[in-house]
Amino acid sequence: MMTMRAINGCSIFRSATSGGGPPVSLFRHRIQRLRASHLREFSKLGLGFPLLRSNKRFLGQTSGGDALSCSSCIHSLVESVSEELESIRRRKGSRIIVRASVKVKLTSYGEVLEDKLVNQELEAGLLLEFKKDAERVLLAVAHRRDGKKNWMVFDQNGVSCSIKPQQITYIVPGVHNFDHTELTDFLQRAQDNLDPQLLEFAWNELLEKNKPVTPEELAEIIYGRSDPLESYCAHFLLSKDEIYFSVMESKGSRSIYSPRRTEQVEELLRKQRVKEAEESEFQEFIHLLKSAKKAPSHAKPPKSLWLADDKVRDKFGSLEAYAIDAWASIDQRKLAGMILKSMGLQKTAASALNLLIDVGYFPVHVNFDLLKLNLPTHHSEAIIDAAEVLLSESSDLDAVRRIDLTHLKVYAIDVDEADELDDALSATRLQDGRIKIWIHVADPARYVTPGSKVDREARRRGTSVFLPTATYPMFPDKLAMEGMSLRQGEICNAVSVSVVLRSDGSIAEYSVDNSIIRPTYMLTYESASELLHLNLEEEVELKLLSEATFLRSQWRREQGAVDTTTLETRIKVVNPEDPEPLINLYVENQADRAMRLVFEMMILCGEVIATFGSQHNIPLPYRGQPQSNIDVSAFAHLPEGPVRSSSIVKVMRAAEMNFRCPVRHGVLGIPGYVQFTSPIRRYMDLAAHYQIKAFLRGGDNFPFSAGELEGIAASVNMQNRAVRKLCNSGLRYWVIEFLRRQQKGKKYTALILRFVKDRIASLLLVEVGFQATAWVSEGKQVGDEVEVRVVEAHPRDDIILLKEVI
Repeated sequence: MMTMRAINGCSIFRSATSGGGPPVSLFRHRIQRLRASHLREFSKLGLGFPLLRSNKRFLGQTSGGDALSCSSCIHSLVESVSEELESIRRRKGSRIIVRASVKVKLTSYGEVLEDKLVNQELEAGLLLEFKKDAERVLLAVAHRRDGKKNWMVFDQNGVSCSIKPQQITYIVPGVHNFDHTELTDFLQRAQDNLDPQLLEFAWNELLEKNKPVTPEELAEIIYGRSDPLESYCAHFLLSKDEIYFSVMESKGSRSIYSPRRTEQVEELLRKQRVKEAEESEFQEFIHLLKSAKKAPSHAKPPKSLWLADDKVRDKFGSLEAYAIDAWASIDQRKLAGMILKSMGLQKTAASALNLLIDVGYFPVHVNFDLLKLNLPTHHSEAIIDAAEVLLSESSDLDAVRRIDLTHLKVYAIDVDEADELDDALSATRLQDGRIKIWIHVADPARYVTPGSKVDREARRRGTSVFLPTATYPMFPDKLAMEGMSLRQGEICNAVSVSVVLRSDGSIAEYSVDNSIIRPTYMLTYESASELLHLNLEEEVELKLLSEATFLRSQWRREQGAVDTTTLETRIKVVNPEDPEPLINLYVENQADRAMRLVFEMMILCGEVIATFGSQHNIPLPYRGQPQSNIDVSAFAHLPEGPVRSSSIVKVMRAAEMNFRCPVRHGVLGIPGYVQFTSPIRRYMDLAAHYQIKAFLRGGDNFPFSAGELEGIAASVNMQNRAVRKLCNSGLRYWVIEFLRRQQKGKKYTALILRFVKDRIASLLLVEVGFQATAWVSEGKQVGDEVEVRVVEAHPRDDIILLKEVI
């Protein structure tokens, strides 16, 4: 049997045998005939048009399949409408009397909103919905009071918790003494009953009247009844809806909704389509990530392929920014968080980094610190173009003042992978027996002038960056290599510092000149040491440099210099983007004859430049280190070399700078010092060149005042500290990776440098020149040798665990 209700002017058909299921279809075209004949009268009386909807069942069929005649439906509709009209006529003319002291809100139909916003008194057994947190809303049953205002509830997950009244978002009407064990079944039946399309049908009808609606009224409209299940479903649809309805009024857990305007709905639908397209695109991206993550290393897409698509590039950009905590906006951070969540990962920087490695965007051994510091690794096209112009068009302002030193045998000594050479050495013995030394320094100021585009970029960088995996030069490669660098067998511009030594190693005479030289030998430290060891007669100049090194070392020690020589590790990684690249590790002893020779000559050059600057009142970046009152004899019981040096360095004071006059450098044992020998690699060395060359051109019109130099140094030194930290962390990473690959159980000789706590000692692994800590047995002392093996090595986590072999 079919029944029909008239609710607020909306005609609803419902099958009596269909229970609480969705309503059957209505005959919109039949009802429209009624509208044509009664439109004017309905409008005068404020009566809306019937709601026309469709349903899975065809109107006229009961559950048993019996047909219902269309004429009978129309007849019943007319009767109901007539009854409604008569009722309105009887009410017409009556007045609603309201006390002046009570504020009452009315809809356009005269309905009292306050009556619809009355909250039900909370009691045990009520079925309610509450906001668990910012993202979750749960269904629960009230159990008992918890204090004056709060209530204990059993939620849909079977958890008992205390909630505040303001957390309650809806109380399901018509429910008393609900059994919390039936929550799951209730939720399932509600889920089966939810169809967001029903909102669109209801919105079409209610929009015509601009009529607000409560969840219970919407339940009557779309389900034909306002029983608890239907009322909750209507509330759920309204509370989740972002298109058709908006909250008109809210009080506690009660809300009234109003239909949005057509243009609003159209705009929201447009945005929804865009959002759905973005979601589809996002899910496709997640699918690509999951596929790439599962693929073997050789089959993963390279970074260049990932970046080919703009939208994919943005997503990877958000992940990269998240990995280094450098997201540019909240939206970028949210996007990265969504990606990580969709991939089943925690929202952490480490998760983002590992994901980028797992999908092939980053190589396995990506330098995380380099990413975080955001140091420049390439020169822009504008800088490269400017450097090209300097190479082809710049003129040598000092050409007429350069002295010709091409007759000298010139030795350039550096590490074997050095790309550009800053300095070289010459020596001869004078007729009176004294040794004369020349320290030739590359002359980049021949090309670059203070304040130029290339100079500003060099200042911004502060220094060249030398990592195990790559070198990032301060100047563009071509300018540095073809113009500035000293090159074997070629005529090169230089600034040459000549020094005549007394027999005790002190400085007797010196000069600073623009020069031209022709480097004879390009030697590595290893080959230079071998030549010194061979003591060849034809390399007398190299022997003189070695003799001068001894004199200078002795003289500085008499002036209070402190020896801090130790072991130094150098690593070169071949094909660093491979999962297992080749690692070449070198351990250099700073006490090596060739290294000591270069070290002493660089100190000698720095002392001369400081003296020259002081004599002519030249503002320079003078470096000093106040005497630390170090009693070297207190460390005499320790073996010379790394152990003693480590203990001395611990008590040394920090270096100081002055830009007007020299400061004594107590540790080096000299009256003043200026770094001058690496102007292609260090900007402050280049700044010193600018100042010295300005004086050599015959004036005191220096590019920088002392104050300006101080400002430049502050900026450059900050950058240098970041680079130093980067280089140290990069070296440490690859040493740990090197140790990780070694045969399990391999033994290493280690020197005890000091004790950190109890029997935990700081050790120097001699074979790799690497410091780490480990527990050592009783009776061991500082300076003793122990044998250790590597227990764990995880470079990405900076973990190295050693165990003493007893």
